[in-house]
Amino acid sequence: MSVKTNNIYGKIIISDKTIEKFVSHIATDCYGIVAYPRHNAFSSFVSLLKTGSRFRSVKVRSEEDRIFIEIAVIVKYGVSIKAVVEALKESIKYKVERFTGMIVDTIDVSVTGVVS
Repeated sequence: MSVKTNNIYGKIIISDKTIEKFVSHIATDCYGIVAYPRHNAFSSFVSLLKTGSRFRSVKVRSEEDRIFIEIAVIVKYGVSIKAVVEALKESIKYKVERFTGMIVDTIDVSVTGVVS
């Protein structure tokens, strides 16, 4: 799917893949986020060839004027997971809404590991 909107200049269409890449960059800049979870060797290799290694853990789904985001991350040892996840969610919501002009309905964050 994709996000569609109109303004005085015409129609704007933003693909879900574009939003996934944008969310991935936002998460990379967030303090406490170390990496994205790796799957088995084959799926990691295939995803690296397709879209780059860091985009496979972000899923975006859009319906009408709403955006639903799922992201899996690995956090740094010693940080408050709750604080890091809340900061990540706030950053994603603010920046994606500003980027697309649409409403982010939900952001589900899965913390799949901790590394030092």
